[in-house]
Amino acid sequence: MYGDSFRGRVALVTGAAGGIGAAVAAALAEHGAAVASVDIDADGLSRDAGRPNCRHYVCDVSDAAQVADTVRRVEQDLGPVDICVNAAGVLRPGPAAWISDADWAATFAVNVTGVMQVSRAVAGQMTRRRRGVIITVSSNAGGVPRAGMAAYAASKAASTMFTKCLGLELARHGVRCNVVAPGSTDTAMGRQLWTDDRGADAVIAGDPDAFRVGIPLGRIADPADIADAVVFLASDAARQITMHDLYVDGGASLRA
Repeated sequence: MYGDSFRGRVALVTGAAGGIGAAVAAALAEHGAAVASVDIDADGLSRDAGRPNCRHYVCDVSDAAQVADTVRRVEQDLGPVDICVNAAGVLRPGPAAWISDADWAATFAVNVTGVMQVSRAVAGQMTRRRRGVIITVSSNAGGVPRAGMAAYAASKAASTMFTKCLGLELARHGVRCNVVAPGSTDTAMGRQLWTDDRGADAVIAGDPDAFRVGIPLGRIADPADIADAVVFLASDAARQITMHDLYVDGGASLRA
């Protein structure tokens, strides 16, 4: 569909050592973008060493100095960033009334502050060039309450609204900002919530005791499903779309 339509563009993808971030980096590279794969996990990045069109950068997105330095190096090595995808994220499950200060702080440091810092670091060049795309991988948990996931859900709601506000402010400069909100996806993070070897079946079926509906389409998402949505929003096919929140959850949220 897109061919090599991203050729000549530079994409920075956080959380690229695994899961959705890795799938996004691979998809953009496949379509011709020069991809800066960014992650705190150096070993995870090294497992994909040799992937065409990808260059690896180790960075903690919660550290403002590291983010600024990484973006500077990416622009020196590859050129100004045309596409920025915030896919780095952490999940610390636990009851809302008993969550620890450490888990709350760690969740917001990556899922919210990291999104802000990376977006801020690339926005200046984008506004000066009057083009660019920023996409945040959020979660359907940012719009639907989830038992045992208060910190994660709250952080995703915050990163979603930050991205939409950023999109409103940058629209006049030709920069688009959108959100992709996955539901249950077959990643290491998603499998944290499975309690036995029937985890996928249980997620698809839902859990009335946790006030959680199942997945109407009857399948867990692959990371590639989320990557496809990101690639669409990053492409010229979505040139009139900004401040949008695209749910990719098989209908699990009932778009509540």
